[in-house]
Amino acid sequence: MAMAAGAAKGSVKAVALILGDPNVRGSLQFVQDPDGATHVRGRITGLSPGLHGFHIHALGDTTNGCNSTGPHFNPLKKDHGAPTDEERHAGDLGNVVAGSDGVADVSVNDMQIPLTGPYSILGRAVVVHADSDDLGKGGHQLSKTTGNAGARVGCGIIGLQSSV
Repeated sequence: MAMAAGAAKGSVKAVALILGDPNVRGSLQFVQDPDGATHVRGRITGLSPGLHGFHIHALGDTTNGCNSTGPHFNPLKKDHGAPTDEERHAGDLGNVVAGSDGVADVSVNDMQIPLTGPYSILGRAVVVHADSDDLGKGGHQLSKTTGNAGARVGCGIIGLQSSV
Protein backbone atom coordinates (compact mmCIF):
# COMPACT_ATOMS: atom_id res chain seq x y z
CA MET A 1 0.00 0.00 0.00
CA ALA A 2 1.38 3.40 -0.91
CA MET A 3 2.10 5.96 1.77
CA ALA A 4 -0.84 8.29 2.40
CA ALA A 5 -0.70 11.74 0.90
CA GLY A 6 1.07 14.10 3.26
CA ALA A 7 2.59 11.28 5.31
CA ALA A 8 6.06 12.21 6.41
CA LYS A 9 8.94 9.77 6.50
CA GLY A 10 8.99 8.20 9.95
CA SER A 11 5.25 8.62 10.47
CA VAL A 12 3.51 5.96 12.53
CA LYS A 13 0.79 4.10 10.60
CA ALA A 14 -2.13 1.92 11.63
CA VAL A 15 -5.10 0.29 9.93
CA ALA A 16 -8.60 -0.83 10.88
CA LEU A 17 -10.82 -3.13 8.84
CA ILE A 18 -14.47 -2.25 9.43
CA LEU A 19 -17.05 -5.03 9.65
CA GLY A 20 -20.68 -4.74 10.63
CA ASP A 21 -24.31 -5.56 9.99
CA PRO A 22 -25.72 -6.30 7.58
CA ASN A 23 -23.26 -5.30 4.86
CA VAL A 24 -21.12 -2.57 6.44
CA ARG A 25 -17.50 -2.96 5.35
CA GLY A 26 -14.52 -0.67 5.13
CA SER A 27 -10.85 0.03 5.53
CA LEU A 28 -9.30 2.97 7.33
CA GLN A 29 -5.69 4.08 7.51
CA PHE A 30 -4.36 6.14 10.42
CA VAL A 31 -1.16 8.14 9.96
CA GLN A 32 0.38 10.12 12.81
CA ASP A 33 2.64 12.90 11.62
CA PRO A 34 5.70 13.93 13.65
CA ASP A 35 3.78 17.08 14.77
CA GLY A 36 1.26 14.81 16.55
CA ALA A 37 -1.74 15.13 14.22
CA THR A 38 -3.33 11.84 13.18
CA HIS A 39 -4.97 11.62 9.77
CA VAL A 40 -7.74 9.03 9.27
CA ARG A 41 -8.50 8.17 5.64
CA GLY A 42 -10.56 5.47 4.04
CA ARG A 43 -13.96 4.30 2.88
CA ILE A 44 -16.91 2.61 4.54
CA THR A 45 -19.64 0.98 2.42
CA GLY A 46 -23.07 -0.46 3.17
CA LEU A 47 -24.32 2.47 5.28
CA SER A 48 -27.72 4.13 5.03
CA PRO A 49 -27.46 7.54 3.32
CA GLY A 50 -26.78 10.46 5.66
CA LEU A 51 -24.75 11.26 8.77
CA HIS A 52 -23.27 8.57 11.01
CA GLY A 53 -21.50 9.09 14.35
CA PHE A 54 -17.81 8.20 14.10
CA HIS A 55 -15.82 7.53 17.26
CA ILE A 56 -12.83 5.84 18.80
CA HIS A 57 -14.07 3.48 21.55
CA ALA A 58 -12.01 2.48 24.59
CA LEU A 59 -11.66 -1.24 23.92
CA GLY A 60 -10.38 -3.29 21.03
CA ASP A 61 -12.74 -6.11 22.01
CA THR A 62 -15.10 -7.39 19.33
CA THR A 63 -16.01 -10.70 21.02
CA ASN A 64 -19.64 -9.51 21.07
CA GLY A 65 -19.39 -7.60 17.81
CA CYS A 66 -19.25 -3.83 18.09
CA ASN A 67 -21.17 -3.89 21.40
CA SER A 68 -18.08 -5.01 23.33
CA THR A 69 -15.89 -2.05 22.29
CA GLY A 70 -16.86 -0.16 25.45
CA PRO A 71 -17.56 3.56 25.77
CA HIS A 72 -15.94 6.36 23.78
CA PHE A 73 -12.21 6.71 24.41
CA ASN A 74 -12.15 9.39 27.11
CA PRO A 75 -8.88 9.40 29.07
CA LEU A 76 -9.42 12.95 30.39
CA LYS A 77 -12.96 12.22 31.68
CA LYS A 78 -14.74 14.98 29.73
CA ASP A 79 -18.30 15.26 28.39
CA HIS A 80 -19.09 14.28 24.81
CA GLY A 81 -18.68 17.03 22.21
CA ALA A 82 -17.73 17.98 18.69
CA PRO A 83 -14.19 17.38 17.41
CA THR A 84 -13.59 21.15 17.49
CA ASP A 85 -14.84 21.59 21.09
CA GLU A 86 -12.49 21.95 24.02
CA GLU A 87 -14.91 19.82 26.08
CA ARG A 88 -14.95 16.47 24.26
CA HIS A 89 -13.88 12.88 24.56
CA ALA A 90 -10.58 12.20 22.81
CA GLY A 91 -12.48 9.67 20.67
CA ASP A 92 -15.18 12.12 19.52
CA LEU A 93 -14.61 12.42 15.77
CA GLY A 94 -18.04 13.78 14.79
CA ASN A 95 -19.87 12.33 11.79
CA VAL A 96 -19.08 10.73 8.47
CA VAL A 97 -21.47 11.22 5.56
CA ALA A 98 -22.71 8.34 3.43
CA GLY A 99 -23.97 9.27 -0.02
CA SER A 100 -27.04 7.87 -1.73
CA ASP A 101 -24.88 4.84 -2.66
CA GLY A 102 -24.21 4.08 1.04
CA VAL A 103 -20.52 4.97 0.76
CA ALA A 104 -18.74 7.27 3.21
CA ASP A 105 -15.34 8.59 2.21
CA VAL A 106 -13.59 9.28 5.51
CA SER A 107 -11.10 12.12 5.95
CA VAL A 108 -10.43 13.24 9.53
CA ASN A 109 -7.47 15.08 11.05
CA ASP A 110 -7.24 15.16 14.84
CA MET A 111 -4.70 15.94 17.56
CA GLN A 112 -6.34 13.82 20.30
CA ILE A 113 -6.02 10.35 18.75
CA PRO A 114 -2.28 9.63 18.74
CA LEU A 115 -0.80 6.29 17.70
CA THR A 116 2.01 6.66 20.25
CA GLY A 117 2.33 7.71 23.88
CA PRO A 118 0.13 7.30 26.95
CA TYR A 119 -3.14 8.12 25.12
CA SER A 120 -2.46 5.94 22.09
CA ILE A 121 -5.50 4.59 20.22
CA LEU A 122 -3.62 1.45 19.08
CA GLY A 123 -5.53 -1.64 20.15
CA ARG A 124 -8.74 0.33 20.60
CA ALA A 125 -11.71 0.27 18.18
CA VAL A 126 -13.13 2.68 15.66
CA VAL A 127 -16.94 2.57 15.50
CA VAL A 128 -19.48 3.90 13.02
CA HIS A 129 -23.01 4.38 14.33
CA ALA A 130 -26.47 4.07 12.77
CA ASP A 131 -27.48 7.67 13.44
CA SER A 132 -25.91 11.10 13.42
CA ASP A 133 -23.92 12.33 16.40
CA ASP A 134 -25.60 15.41 17.92
CA LEU A 135 -22.13 16.53 19.11
CA GLY A 136 -23.33 16.81 22.72
CA LYS A 137 -25.80 19.56 21.85
CA GLY A 138 -29.03 17.64 21.22
CA GLY A 139 -30.56 17.88 24.69
CA HIS A 140 -31.19 14.11 24.78
CA GLN A 141 -30.17 12.23 27.94
CA LEU A 142 -27.43 10.50 25.88
CA SER A 143 -26.08 13.71 24.26
CA LYS A 144 -23.29 14.26 26.80
CA THR A 145 -22.12 10.62 26.75
CA THR A 146 -22.66 9.23 23.24
CA GLY A 147 -24.03 12.07 21.13
CA ASN A 148 -27.19 9.96 20.87
CA ALA A 149 -25.67 8.34 17.76
CA GLY A 150 -27.62 5.10 18.00
CA ALA A 151 -26.59 1.52 17.37
CA ARG A 152 -23.09 0.47 16.41
CA VAL A 153 -23.33 -0.67 12.79
CA GLY A 154 -19.64 -1.20 12.05
CA CYS A 155 -16.33 -1.37 13.87
CA GLY A 156 -12.71 -2.42 13.62
CA ILE A 157 -9.69 -2.79 15.85
CA ILE A 158 -6.89 -0.28 15.24
CA GLY A 159 -3.59 -2.10 14.71
CA LEU A 160 -0.11 -1.20 13.55
CA GLN A 161 0.37 -1.26 9.79
CA SER A 162 3.38 -2.64 8.01
CA SER A 163 5.73 -0.03 6.61
CA VAL A 164 6.27 -2.07 3.42
